[in-house]
Amino acid sequence: MTKSLIRSAAGVRDPRSPLLAIGDIVEIVCTDLIAKTGQAVGRSGGMVVYVLGPVPGERARVRIESVKAKYAVAELVEIVERSPDRAEPFCGVFGTCGGCQVQHLAYPAQLAWKRGVIENALRRLGGIADAHISVPIGMSHPRAYRNKMALVVERGGLQRGFGFYAARTHDVVPVDTCPIVMPQLDRTLAGLWEAVHDPATSAAFDGARHVVARTGRASGETILSITTQRRSTTLPPLAAAVARKLPATVGIANGFEPPSENAVLGRKHALAYGKPDMEEKIGDVIFRVSAASFFQVNSEMVAAIFAFMEPAVRTLPRIVDLYCGAGTFALFFATRGARVAGIEENPHAVREAKRNAALNGVESRTSFLNGRVEVVLRSKAGTTALAESDVVFLDPPRKGSDDATLAALVRARVPHAWYLSCNPATLARDLVPLLRGGYRLACVQPFDMFPQTGHIEALAILHRQDVPALDFPVAQERCA
Repeated sequence: MTKSLIRSAAGVRDPRSPLLAIGDIVEIVCTDLIAKTGQAVGRSGGMVVYVLGPVPGERARVRIESVKAKYAVAELVEIVERSPDRAEPFCGVFGTCGGCQVQHLAYPAQLAWKRGVIENALRRLGGIADAHISVPIGMSHPRAYRNKMALVVERGGLQRGFGFYAARTHDVVPVDTCPIVMPQLDRTLAGLWEAVHDPATSAAFDGARHVVARTGRASGETILSITTQRRSTTLPPLAAAVARKLPATVGIANGFEPPSENAVLGRKHALAYGKPDMEEKIGDVIFRVSAASFFQVNSEMVAAIFAFMEPAVRTLPRIVDLYCGAGTFALFFATRGARVAGIEENPHAVREAKRNAALNGVESRTSFLNGRVEVVLRSKAGTTALAESDVVFLDPPRKGSDDATLAALVRARVPHAWYLSCNPATLARDLVPLLRGGYRLACVQPFDMFPQTGHIEALAILHRQDVPALDFPVAQERCA
């Protein structure tokens, strides 16, 4: 088949036709990747074609599997022209498991592509054409970095085991090893398989839906939470025996009454064995967090974010930390001398933040307010905190912030705003009201918190137009 022809069961068709049919085999040049799925993007017959397997710059022969009004989905037949940026995936279930999307792209190319994802989102969704996107800060060894894994429990008969969801489905891909999680968690995964198939401990997993495990990069301690619909009666008497099969496991909890059918964690928790939390240390900041805590999954990259912000933090006496979680960044700011007011909706996270403040000796420099951010900012305590702050740090969930919160920040005329985002689309959306409200975007610094995936963390540095920009010596050439 020549490059100029489209072949189908009906024979050769005019390549200028905008129509594609199921079963057609076409050649496309791949120009981009879809961050969420890892699918390559090309065009044929006037239609966009999505296909798993190729990387940008490759010419591929593909078979059309489904056709929609504006796009088609295809299956890879063969790579016709290979890109120098192609890499050999290092996981046996890559392409089936939904955890990683870009293992087939060389790491430098991953970083360049992710920079482009942010740039495109700001330009297309936020109308921000002149944003300076700095060179992403990546990892020297972009594997074995995740300090947390959330496993799906396969249930029923002899098929019980553990895995991750397949891409774009709730089908379970069994896994007994994962090269993305830290080695300690990989050994935990092997121990879980042993425990679930050992008659002496298998009942501990009766009714289990998910297992969440978290380990400390500095301490090596591991904790687990096993999620069931109702409080487990079989786990507590067997938890100690399960822990003995899992290296350095210091605690096992039962999470129960999940808020939805597919929720990974329960709304309630009961300790079944050992300690409820484990210790992590990032730089000189100590954290104790539970398996259910909101805590970044890549401790090495959190340390990189700390290092990037530290010179400026030391010049800022008052900071408000919105969506502060268990206090990851609030405690860092406080240990550098700032007085910090953290706001967080989850009461468990607030309790952890307060305990961790005491652990680091910064109780006198921190205060934590429990409630929805947009509600707390309407209270006297919230409005006072904003009015007195030198910088507001925002680290919202993937859905981003909200109009009320951003409007409160603009009204308070806070001199500086730092927005840490894991979703370029919502970052682009949320920057718009800040820029319209008198802020200037100095730069956006990406951090590769999630190597081998389509996700990227980005820190947007803003300041009011009538306030001098802060100096970031770590990135003098990138931030102005």
